[in-house]
Amino acid sequence: MKHIKWDDIPYEELNPSFKRKLAWDGKVMIALTEVQQGYVVPLHSHLNEQVTWVFSGKWRFHLEGKTVDVGPGEMIFIPAHIEHTVDALETLVAYDIFTPPREDWLSGTDTYLRETEKV
Repeated sequence: MKHIKWDDIPYEELNPSFKRKLAWDGKVMIALTEVQQGYVVPLHSHLNEQVTWVFSGKWRFHLEGKTVDVGPGEMIFIPAHIEHTVDALETLVAYDIFTPPREDWLSGTDTYLRETEKV
């Protein structure tokens, strides 16, 4: 058992438009993300299954030849190894849930997020 308080976890600012807090244990990772309108997550894929749950604002996902807008109270499930890119249509707060935890996020080798500036 692990008890976590979001208030005890500092934000990590990856770039001027994207910051997050990470919590993980065992086979699950949860990231609280805050993203500025106009930010674009570059095309990428990962071996992790992903659920993104939006609390405020709106993401636009591009995957498998489809475009899906995900707004407050909505979720999207992304299978492992699916290439996707995402546009912040509005400033947003969302939770990303991964299984297994993202090793690149834990080690800081997620350069696709760290090198990108707001568009």
